[in-house]
Amino acid sequence: MKTCELIVKCLENEGVDRVFGIPGEETLDFMDSLSRSKIVFVLTRHEQAAAFMANAHGRLSGKAGVCLSTLGPGATNLLTGIADAYLDRAPSSPSRVRPSSDASTRSPTSISTS
Repeated sequence: MKTCELIVKCLENEGVDRVFGIPGEETLDFMDSLSRSKIVFVLTRHEQAAAFMANAHGRLSGKAGVCLSTLGPGATNLLTGIADAYLDRAPSSPSRVRPSSDASTRSPTSISTS
């Protein structure tokens, strides 16, 4: 079992029904695992929009709103929406995928959440 498959199972166990974000090279394995689950991926045009959508989803549904981004600028684009969710005390979980040290596998070794 890959780490990303375990993360998707954990998200399902927590009742997550949607993940908002933009797929990237670092998230391909995670997206593959997500496609085999009952969790719906909502494609956004910008990471900041994903964070605000996850915030609104969390506030309206009471479930954790999850947003996904890649490394670097993608992760920093989440900050405004994450700060808004934090100040609103909304149930949210921002995630970014860090690829493994072995670039040939392109398998994420960890997904950090806040």
